[in-house]
Amino acid sequence: MAKKATKPKKQVLKQAKPAAALAKQTTTQAKPAATPTKPAAISTKPTATQAIDFKSAFKYPFNRPAGMLNILWVFLPILGWFALMGYAIRIVKNFINNDFRELPLFNLGGDFKLGFFMFFKMLPLIIVIVLINLVLTPLKGLGSLITILISLFVVPMLAINFFNKETVSSSFELDKVKPVFEHLGDYIIAVLKSIAIALIFALMSIILVGIPAHAFTKNLFLADFYRRYAK
Repeated sequence: MAKKATKPKKQVLKQAKPAAALAKQTTTQAKPAATPTKPAAISTKPTATQAIDFKSAFKYPFNRPAGMLNILWVFLPILGWFALMGYAIRIVKNFINNDFRELPLFNLGGDFKLGFFMFFKMLPLIIVIVLINLVLTPLKGLGSLITILISLFVVPMLAINFFNKETVSSSFELDKVKPVFEHLGDYIIAVLKSIAIALIFALMSIILVGIPAHAFTKNLFLADFYRRYAK
């Protein structure tokens, strides 16, 4: 009886190997592609030490255009004037707290109360500034130079500090002026940016929108400097 031939095991393994590879390839092809993850949103909010960029500052009043209509309260004597003053102070406080998202909602009663009391609280600072100007006026050229320097490098920080703390004494905290000279380059840049955005909004006043845009952003860069160095 003839002995039945058997296929060598090695040959069987050889044939099975391509089959296994083919099965693996088919499984790989059948595996659904991973769903691409949505990229995380990039925040435009500046960090504690990062200055707000000019583009974001320019866009600020237009992030909620309806807020610019609050400028119309200027046509209501006394009530509207004090309310707008309080509203502007709240905007500055938002900048100091790193909130550059959009114009806040107007609160007639609350803003009037804030503006009314802040007006009388700032009178001592106004009186001191007037007295300094009277003393310096006889000095002519030198007096004018000193007045300009005080107006440019001292008064803004005292005013921002006053808006932030809302106390009479805060308008005379001269230590808040120190960061101006410690970071003079950054301060000058903030002043130049303030002038630049004011000029742009002045040109846009032709179509009226520049008036409220400037009114509500004129302290933005100086408040941002205060936030980073003097707060």
